[in-house]
Amino acid sequence: MYNIDFNNPVHVHFIGIGGISMSGLAHILLGRKFTVTGSDNNPSSLTYELTSEGAVIAYSQTADNITDDIDVVVYTAAISESNPELAEAKKRNIPLLTRAQLLGQLMNNYRVAVNVAGTHGKTTTTSMITQILLEGECDPTISVGGILHSIGGNVRVGKSDIFVTEACEYTNSFLSFNPTMDVILNVKADHLDFFKDIDDIRNSFKLFTERLPEDGTLIINTDIDDYTYFFSESSCEAITVGSSSETSMYSPADITFDDSGCCSYKLVVNNEASFNSSFTDSESNGAVVNLSVPGIHNVYNSLAAIAVARKLGISTDTIIAGLNKFTGTDRRFQKKGSFKGITVVDDYAHHPDEISATLESTRHFEHNRVWCVFQPHTYSRTKALMKEFAQALCKADIVVLADIYAAREKDTLGISSKDLAKEIMQLGKECYYFPSFNEIEKFLQKNCVNGDLLITMGAGDVYKIGEALVKG
Repeated sequence: MYNIDFNNPVHVHFIGIGGISMSGLAHILLGRKFTVTGSDNNPSSLTYELTSEGAVIAYSQTADNITDDIDVVVYTAAISESNPELAEAKKRNIPLLTRAQLLGQLMNNYRVAVNVAGTHGKTTTTSMITQILLEGECDPTISVGGILHSIGGNVRVGKSDIFVTEACEYTNSFLSFNPTMDVILNVKADHLDFFKDIDDIRNSFKLFTERLPEDGTLIINTDIDDYTYFFSESSCEAITVGSSSETSMYSPADITFDDSGCCSYKLVVNNEASFNSSFTDSESNGAVVNLSVPGIHNVYNSLAAIAVARKLGISTDTIIAGLNKFTGTDRRFQKKGSFKGITVVDDYAHHPDEISATLESTRHFEHNRVWCVFQPHTYSRTKALMKEFAQALCKADIVVLADIYAAREKDTLGISSKDLAKEIMQLGKECYYFPSFNEIEKFLQKNCVNGDLLITMGAGDVYKIGEALVKG
């Protein structure tokens, strides 16, 4: 494998530079004076920013983009073997690195490399950790899978020896990483176009923890089935978080919701009220955490962030202040505006557990009906989790389905949103399917009423529906 010397800048070419993770890596290399070129299908705010920093980007992927002065080509799992740039790089014997391999090599430059993993919650938890580190003036380097406004984008280049990033299990990419601290939020069935089954996924996460050094730290949620499986054969330190104070070092007590669905809770550590702080409940003398993002699932994301920060020696006051200042990232229950008195929210949820958690959080809002406009993401996921999707979506009052967003896949499984609509209606839920965004927008304009809550949901481009309605 080609190894980059980060103290000796070279010319790196990114195939698909506009992706959220690829653009972040390109940004970090630009900050280290590397020559960066790349390609993507379409321009975006991320590519425009890279161009402003000195990157040269082509908006087509052709063999002509690969030149002899390129020292290494970086590509993602989404790039096929038939990609003309990848084929040309191989023809010219230019060294290749996957995105994950580059990210893993980058981690070796930091004393602390925090990897946040899990089927869902990675972006939010990474962003919570980021906000705490910023509050503590720790000057970290961050790579996050969403737009975090406190760092002005999806990446931050700091000068300290702390690096924090998400760690995705798809194609076992996180097995190329070199962490010193791992966070495992949850382990669920997903990416079944790659993994054989849940046991295969669990094994992948176990291999991920085994990449920790002997003096490394694993932070894991005890609500995961048989959670000790992931570290029982490891010498690393295991710090537990979760709903039960009997099994978890960090747990919540007395959870309450405000009118926006945001939680407050008393922090319990080792089955006792936590450390004294200026954020203290007078009766229990324990620290109280007030979150500014909705949903009980964010209580457990925040516990993982707290465990990371405590391990890094950050004070309780700083931790709680940072969490309170965190108001979310783009596409994570993001309020987009309103039309005709209807509140429009967008959310990236594309797994049944995420959908369930997001819709559950709406119970604490004042609204008439909850409309969920869902765009399934990939044919394989939709087919494998069809019944789970139907059950989760039934937590909305009315469901509207868009066509499946193919992403990296082709329609070879004979599955469609019509099949999901049938499953939902069989459960007695009102559900509609339309083949175009324009038809969905017209239907919502006609049928949503003042006081309704409309959530556009999915990992594709379904957010465009809500934005169009808000713009009128």
